[in-house]
This record gives sequence, C-alpha cells and structure tokens, in this order.
Amino acid sequence: MSDVAARVGVSQALVSLVFRNQPGASAETRRRVFRAAEELGYRPDTAAQLLRRTRSRQLGVLFTMRHPYDVGIVEALYPAAQKHGYTLVLNAMIATRGERQSMEELLGLRSEAVITIGATSSWEHLTTGVGRAPIVEINPRTRAAGVDVVRTAETKGIRQAVDHLVTLGHRAIAHIDGGAMPSADQRRRGYRAAMRRHGLADHIRVLPGDYTEESGARAARDLLARPELPTAVIAGNDRCAHGLLGTLLRAGVRVPEDVSIVGYDDSQLARLSFIDLTSVRQEAAEAAELAVRAAAERLDEGRTADRDIVLDPTLVVRGSTGPPRTGSTLDGDHLR
Repeated sequence: MSDVAARVGVSQALVSLVFRNQPGASAETRRRVFRAAEELGYRPDTAAQLLRRTRSRQLGVLFTMRHPYDVGIVEALYPAAQKHGYTLVLNAMIATRGERQSMEELLGLRSEAVITIGATSSWEHLTTGVGRAPIVEINPRTRAAGVDVVRTAETKGIRQAVDHLVTLGHRAIAHIDGGAMPSADQRRRGYRAAMRRHGLADHIRVLPGDYTEESGARAARDLLARPELPTAVIAGNDRCAHGLLGTLLRAGVRVPEDVSIVGYDDSQLARLSFIDLTSVRQEAAEAAELAVRAAAERLDEGRTADRDIVLDPTLVVRGSTGPPRTGSTLDGDHLR
C-alpha cells in the first residue's frame, strides 16, 4: 500500500480507506488509487486482513460435486453470502477424504459457520464444546441437535409427481429410489403414500437406485426384462432419470408415448432441450438464501434455538410425460 500511496501522492492511511471501501476519499482519489494498484500489480493480502480482524466473516461450505442440484446451491450461496456481508470458503467431500477432516479444515480456515449440502454424517461431535461453529445443513440425511436444517418437503414433491401422472391416466407407476442417499427415504415413503391415496397400492413397485445415471440404466434393464413395462416411472433424481431415459430409448421404447418419466431436482440436466424432462423443482437459490440467513442469525443475532426450515417443491411439466399407452406388451426388445 505504501507503493500505491507514493505513486498517487497520498497517505497510506487514505489508500487503506479506499481498499476497505470506507468513506474519506473523493471519487477521483479512489479512481487514481485503483489505477495505480492495477499498474503496480497490487493485490490485497486476504490472509493478513483476516488475521487482523476480530471476526473473519467467512462461511465454510461442505459440498459434493456429484449432483447438479448441489452445484446449483453452491452457485447461489455466493450472492446470498455477499448480501449478508459474508464470504465463502469451499471444501468438497470426496471418497478419499473423510467428512470430518473436510469440516475441520474449514474451521481451521476461520470459518465462523459451516453450511453442508447433502452430507451423510451426523455432526453432534462438531457442535459441542466452546467455540464450535454453527452448522446449517441443506437436505441432510440425518438430523442432529444444535444444527439448523433447510430441507424440501420431499413427500409433497413426490405426491405432486404421482398426482400429475394419475391425472394423465396412469396407474402402473414405478419408482426408482435413491437407496441410502439424502432425502431418498422421504421420497420413497411419499411415493408409497401417494399411490395408496389414489387406490393404487397393488401397482406400487420400488426399484433400487442411488441417484446416478447407472442406477437409472440398471432399473431400465430390469424393467425391460419383465413381461410388461409400467406406463410411468418416477426417478429418484434427474441423473437417475437420465440413465433410465437413455437406456429405454436405445431399446426402442418411446418416451412419453410408451413410458412417461419424471425426475427430481429440476436441475439444468432436466432443462436441456433434447432431454425435456418433467421434474420436481427444488429452489436452489431459496435454499441458499435461507441457509446463509440461518447462519447469520446465529452469528450476528445470537439465536440459539434450532431451526427446521421446510421449502415447498413444485412440479415442472415438460415433454417426458403424457397419457399412458393402452394394451402394450413386450416382444423381445421392442414394444408393440
């Protein structure tokens, strides 16, 4: 900063005010300071700035890179954090690194609170003790005391999908679940309850899955090996629906003429024109905003009571669903 001050002909203190966006410098002085900084290749030392602060005003984010919806939340967290005066520190959960290690790294980088997205662990051991950071979980697998939760009303989302298909005339509606993945149990229970509510208990069929394209492909091969296909399938998420869709199409099954398909998440994958997938939408931007707000309430307002924030999903209808076929059976690999 002393080099920048010398170049402009002002004090170092004034340069510091400009870089911290504090009042005390004219618009012309600000312009000259930033131009001099650019000419000199000056970059503020963020690490040094953090050491001087009483608070870091950083939020750690623990996330996976496997699901498009999770990535959408990460993108939405940036403007949400900026709105509340925070910055983000990201750390990805991968197979070769434990979630606890990833969490401790975020805390070591002075994250004041941590937002997790689709984590599989329970965080009781990280929420006890003096000085532990607040944790906000988005769509967790399990619930923990001392943790705020932002989640989607999964059973309502699946019910909307079943209602839509029943309205179109479907009865033989199958579901590919997400196994032990976050929210899979609620979606599975929601499917069963919605089918019973429509008097379709005899048509309930749950196939195992795990939120991947391959699980959708496996489910498709399983269905193709049976004497008759269901007229509609609700996949555990959009990736699973993608694998199901591709495998059925390669087998000569038309979508939606022969089988209607519904995904979950309404990720960018569902919106691709050549997929055009009907999907249950979760609002990533809303989840991100509410998660940051929950963290800020803990840090800035001293809130201690846990919050359970439930978001309503909405069904987005596209070209992968339509009225059911009539009188169709399987003949080898082809539908007739």
